[in-house]
Amino acid sequence: MADNETSTVIELASSANGRVSGKAWKAAKSATVRSQSSVGHKTKWQVRMEKTTREKAIKKLETELKEEKQAEKQRRRETTLERKKAAEERRRLEEDKAKMGARKAARLRRKAGRTKKING
Repeated sequence: MADNETSTVIELASSANGRVSGKAWKAAKSATVRSQSSVGHKTKWQVRMEKTTREKAIKKLETELKEEKQAEKQRRRETTLERKKAAEERRRLEEDKAKMGARKAARLRRKAGRTKKING
């Protein structure tokens, strides 16, 4: 019976101060094998930092482009608004000019009428 059966002997991991565990069935521990771990655990720190740096540079460039586009849009909006204000001012001045012309004409007509009545 002893010849047919071979007993498996598990080597025990000794502790730091030299004591050995009394549990013979306890196997030595090793590092955890992560089959479903995140990408962060699998990539090197330097690679991750390079990727982060690239992403930051891209983000900065995108932000600058957006700001330029927004500034251009704002500039065009202000130009349009100034043109509208100038056109409104010109229209208002034309109305005032026409109004003043009409008033002056009416005044002259009244004056002429008065003179006719007096001379008349």
